[in-house]
Amino acid sequence: MTAPPRRHVALLASMAGAMLVALDGTVLLVAQPGLQHDLGASMAQVQWTSTGYLLAVASLLVIAGRLGDRYGHARLLFAGVLGFGAVSAGIALAPSIGWVIGLRAAQGVFGALLQPATLALLRLTYPADRLGTPVALRTSAIAVASGAGPVLGGVLVAHLGWRAVFWINAPIAVLIAALTLVVRPPAPRPAPSQRLDVAGAALLATVLVALVHTLAGVPAHGWTGAPTLLGLLVVAGLAALLAWHERRIAHPVVPHAVARSVPVTASMALLLVTSAGLFGALFTATFHLQDVLRLDPLASGLRVLPLTVLMVLGAPVASRALRRYGPRRVAIVGTALLTLGIAGLSRFDDPTSTWVAMGATFAVVGAGFATVMVTATGTVVGDAPAGYAGVVGGLKQTAMNIGPTLGIAVAASVTGLSAGGPAVPGATPAPGMGLALLVLAGCAALGLLPAALLPRAHATGQARTNQDEPGRDRRDPPPTHRERRTNPTRCERQRN
Repeated sequence: MTAPPRRHVALLASMAGAMLVALDGTVLLVAQPGLQHDLGASMAQVQWTSTGYLLAVASLLVIAGRLGDRYGHARLLFAGVLGFGAVSAGIALAPSIGWVIGLRAAQGVFGALLQPATLALLRLTYPADRLGTPVALRTSAIAVASGAGPVLGGVLVAHLGWRAVFWINAPIAVLIAALTLVVRPPAPRPAPSQRLDVAGAALLATVLVALVHTLAGVPAHGWTGAPTLLGLLVVAGLAALLAWHERRIAHPVVPHAVARSVPVTASMALLLVTSAGLFGALFTATFHLQDVLRLDPLASGLRVLPLTVLMVLGAPVASRALRRYGPRRVAIVGTALLTLGIAGLSRFDDPTSTWVAMGATFAVVGAGFATVMVTATGTVVGDAPAGYAGVVGGLKQTAMNIGPTLGIAVAASVTGLSAGGPAVPGATPAPGMGLALLVLAGCAALGLLPAALLPRAHATGQARTNQDEPGRDRRDPPPTHRERRTNPTRCERQRN
């Protein structure tokens, strides 16, 4: 298969894989009430159908990326998507809530395998200076899946029951696996630090499990509760041990070339704080719309719909702006829009607020987050050496999993709401609603700091060439005469 058709198939497989994961997460929210009633589960058990998946996927994303760098991302995507579909079918047949929780955790393992691979495929099949458009299309696809999930889930649950939302994943997974077999991306030369540090990987997974579990418990225990303080202490101790271990060994689980890359680390921080602001705001707004303004789910969804629309339409526009103005300026503008949009939502605590004004504010939030997503993802994937595309993709997805958990924890602690139970219908507007949105706007505004550290413009020329050679720093000098004799292939690439 020639390069252009291979790129198109890789883009389709990447978009479909990302949409499968996004769709699964949103339809589950609609299926949980029926699942609870059918299996006689408690609210805490229903929560674990989400928490178990989140713990598994967040803890293994970076490790899965490293495995993809070593064994091939097409293989990881193939295994991940087939496993994801097979386990999803198993959940549809589950006889009890215990089986559902266990299988959801297993589904998280396969979700971790496929998510970094969807980004790495783009890095391996597209030139670094052409990544903007495929990344934008992938972002739009995720927005479509996230927006369509509740609607599709509602139709399936209403007519076929909650098990149907898991059955539908199986045929989609088979189709994506078939696409993966066709892609056959070019295999980069293995990077010098491809050996997996098992001890470091175990420590990293433990840190992430402890962090996500602690943040998920904040709505129930608060930030000053004993479980939260103990969890944060454990996370700090394990993180210090991991940092000490990583400095001592030659082949850390997060390669030094990645950890020392300012564009990569700045993009991770940007995605972490902005996703925390966005999802915390959505959590707060959902409670406010339904339990304070007394809107039904359909009316609430229509108020939020402009956010999804602007994410879909804004991603291609952000891609063009990224090519023209560079990552730094575009990221700053996107973060500013997101911050202003979240802060603007705090003004709509009156039942007489017009839906036009609220919809326009949600549109600003969607445009801002789409801009941030396209810029940060394009920067982090484009800046990563091809040999490290998987681990960088894993880091990006980890930030996108931890950020929402952090945002919901912040929102729930400020408003006094619990993620596990609804507020009292008809309740008077809580003063914490507006305050929570302002706090979350401040959280998103923190993204201006890492945004200012992004490159002014995409690297070109020599930097791009060195970027395609894993293990070689982009700032390395041109090859010497001796290198020209011993490594003519690399020198020829540099001349081209």
